[in-house]
Amino acid sequence: MTQEVKDSVNVTVEGAKVSIESIYTDRKLTLKLTGNSDDGQLNLKTAGKAKVTLDGLTLTSQESAPICLKNKKKVEIAVAKGTENTLTITACTDTANHKAATIWAKDKLLLSGKGTLNIIATGDGCRGIKTKKDITIEDLTLNVTTSGNNLGEKPFEMAFGGLPDFDGEMPDFGDFPPFGNDSIKPGNFPKPPFGGAPPFGNDSLRREGPPDFDGEMPDFGGGFGGKHKYVASTKGIASKGKVIINSGNVTVRTNTAGAEGIEGKEGIAFNGGNVDVLATDDAINANATIEFNGANVKAQSIGNDAVDANPAGGFFPPSFTGGDGGGSPAIIIRGGTVYAWSQVGSPEEGLDSDFAPISIEGGTVFTVGGLMGDMPSVPTNETAKQPTVLLTGLNVVKDEPIYINDESGKPIFTITIPFSMRGSATLVTNPAFKLGSTYTLKTKDYEKTFTFSEPFTAFPFQFRRQ
Repeated sequence: MTQEVKDSVNVTVEGAKVSIESIYTDRKLTLKLTGNSDDGQLNLKTAGKAKVTLDGLTLTSQESAPICLKNKKKVEIAVAKGTENTLTITACTDTANHKAATIWAKDKLLLSGKGTLNIIATGDGCRGIKTKKDITIEDLTLNVTTSGNNLGEKPFEMAFGGLPDFDGEMPDFGDFPPFGNDSIKPGNFPKPPFGGAPPFGNDSLRREGPPDFDGEMPDFGGGFGGKHKYVASTKGIASKGKVIINSGNVTVRTNTAGAEGIEGKEGIAFNGGNVDVLATDDAINANATIEFNGANVKAQSIGNDAVDANPAGGFFPPSFTGGDGGGSPAIIIRGGTVYAWSQVGSPEEGLDSDFAPISIEGGTVFTVGGLMGDMPSVPTNETAKQPTVLLTGLNVVKDEPIYINDESGKPIFTITIPFSMRGSATLVTNPAFKLGSTYTLKTKDYEKTFTFSEPFTAFPFQFRRQ
């Protein structure tokens, strides 16, 4: 049955604030936005699918989301080819309903197009993009920046009869150090994981950095170390569903304590494109599996893990089997490039899987971080389908090349890290690695030779100075 067009769309205009309600169910509503406004908003409520094309739009909102989507079905925001579009939010009044974002969507959201979309959130408590269901990104150049302050810090709460809310971090049971603290005291490090060089932290720890990174351990009174939880933290891209990036160029920057770069509560899939995230908190975080299927991803955290997968909400996954690699993988790397760098030092890691398995099936991986006590997040011989090595003790020097060479001395790849760290834990794999072959890692002052006798190899060594 074809729906009558009459009275199916209602439009209200008040200055540059436009409210549109569509009760279409069997047709796609299409809109085009263009022009400039320093105090405007599109408030779109739809029963069916819709497509909003941005064609040279510069839109700033002084109090709520410049684009607010109360959608029941997927809405596509398409960026016109060759155009640059900028959405800015300077203040957030609806933090109670979590609609404090530059783009807020109730249902599925698709961001697409061959142009550029700049997302800027300067208001306190304002996120970049927030969705209650899946968000998919493809083709476009997307730049997300948040710089506002959090609205406060949630008190630490103990749940009787179970574990407290650690947001995916490890408590102190007496045998381990207090994991998961944003403001870990410099020098308070866990014991060496394999008997080799301990992770000494970071030469360039940013003590002048984000608020609340004061170098002191919070007193929770119960002997547990817990992760800071913030009210309306200024995250870059956040979804209660999944985040899926298929193609394009995505850049995310956050500047406030607790502000994660990309968060997908139900998982994240990097299928293609180029992704560059620099965040004060976790650069990439999910309460489910994080998949790297072919994208080129650089994830760097100033104060926490670079990539943090918290199965079933964190701590121990339901399939936890004592750290022997059982259960479903929390992090799967099938291809592409994964550079995961945490510059704060132990116990924060490049890849943190909360004791669930990590599966490496292909791709190039180079991580920098600390170790999570005696149980680092690494693959096993069963889950390393491509030869992978964990090197502990590497002294990373800012912008100094690190080389991986084969037996003949031919370079396999070269990388530079934008910060310094002593005694790092580094997970490395490359499609050129082969079982039984020997490789050498070299820096200006150090070198280490290692042989892949097994799919996963760990070297607790002190680097030899040349």
